[in-house]
Amino acid sequence: MDATPRWLAPEQKAAWDSFIRMQEKLIGRLSRRVQADSGLSAADYLVLAKLTEVSGRRMRLMDLAKLLEWEKSRMSHQVGRMTKRGLVAKEECPDDGRGAFIVATPAGVTAIENAAPTHVGHVRRLFIDALSQEDLDTLARISSQVLAHMEKQPD
Repeated sequence: MDATPRWLAPEQKAAWDSFIRMQEKLIGRLSRRVQADSGLSAADYLVLAKLTEVSGRRMRLMDLAKLLEWEKSRMSHQVGRMTKRGLVAKEECPDDGRGAFIVATPAGVTAIENAAPTHVGHVRRLFIDALSQEDLDTLARISSQVLAHMEKQPD
């Protein structure tokens, strides 16, 4: 039999609700802006940003999926859409016949280089400018603490 739920105290619920609302509103607005400004979907932007941050602008498909916290099927579908648009390419992994590298193409690199400055401007305007450096430091510490805690919890 299930244990009695540990409901959130009013202060805990208020913190959780405001965090979720802020996250949803921020991600929604940033996603709409990147689409309007660059024609890239939020998913396109995430994939290209991660690929262009690493040497060789390539990652194994499963490593990229894990980094983005996506299921393999979602990653495969996204890569398929981006491949059709010429933003990424798949390359076979020479040491693993079943694995594949996802590589940012020159068109993908150009797309992220064109989109990033405007996107960062929106991040700054909607998020960074609302907080003091002390707030940002606290947020970074809290985020790291929650991430470390999550790593110890079953999925």
